[in-house]
Amino acid sequence: MPVSSNYKIFYNMRSIDLNCDVGEGYPTDAALMPFISSANIACGYHAGDLECIERTISLCIENNVAIGAHPGFADKKNFGRTEQYLPADRLEDLVMHQVLAVRFNALQQNKPLHHVKLHGAMYNMAARDKTMAAAIATAVHRVDPTIIVYGLSGSYMITEAKALGLKVCNEVFADRTYQPDGSLTPRTQPNALINSTEACIKQVLQMIENQTVTAVDGTVIPIAAESVCLHGDGEHAVDFAKAIHKHLTAKTIEIKTC
Repeated sequence: MPVSSNYKIFYNMRSIDLNCDVGEGYPTDAALMPFISSANIACGYHAGDLECIERTISLCIENNVAIGAHPGFADKKNFGRTEQYLPADRLEDLVMHQVLAVRFNALQQNKPLHHVKLHGAMYNMAARDKTMAAAIATAVHRVDPTIIVYGLSGSYMITEAKALGLKVCNEVFADRTYQPDGSLTPRTQPNALINSTEACIKQVLQMIENQTVTAVDGTVIPIAAESVCLHGDGEHAVDFAKAIHKHLTAKTIEIKTC
C-alpha cells in the first residue's frame, strides 16, 4: 500500500470531518447523527435495504449530515467482511448499482450524494490493490464525477481516485488499530478494535493534531487525517461519538464535512 510521508500541509488543521457507517440495521443511527458530519449509508448488499436507506437519508437531512453511499460485497451472511475476488467489470457494476441506489433516493429527497466510502473487505482490498481501486474509482466517476471518494489514508483508493480527477478525502479510524505499513489491523486479530474511550480519544487527537498514528508495534507512522471514521455497529459507537465531539469542541476543532 502506498503511504506518502509528505503530510505537512495538513498540520495545524482546525477542522475535521467525522463520519460514521450507518443504515446497517443497528438501533444507534439516530443517536449518532447529532455528533457526526458525514454518514456512510449501507446500500442493501452487505446490510440494509431500500426502506433503511430512505429512513437513514431522512435522518441525515434532519441533522444536516452529508449523505454518502457505503457499498460492499453482496454478502449479508458475513456482513461484507469476507474477501471476494471479482473481475474488474463485475466489480465496477457492483459498486455502480449500489452508489446509484443511494444517490437516487437522496435526489428523491432533494439532496445530492456527497461521497462514496467502501465497506469491509472491499475497503481493505481496494486500499492495497491498485487494479481493484481503479475499477471502483471508474464506477464512481461514471455515476457522478463530482462525488468525493473516501479512502484509507495514503492508499491506492486515494491515488487511483485522484488519477481520474475525483475529489478525495483521506480517512483515519477512531476505533481501529493500525499496522506499521499504515493498514488496519485485521479483525481476525485480537487487538484490532479499540474499546476504551480514553484510547480512542488519544488516537483521534494524535491523528488530527500530529498527522501520525502509533501502530500496534509502537511505530509512529505519518498519515493524512481529513476524516475520522467511527463504525456504527461498534459496541461503543455512541459513547465514542459523544466523547470525540466533546474533546474536539473543547479544542476548538470544528467538525465539518470534507
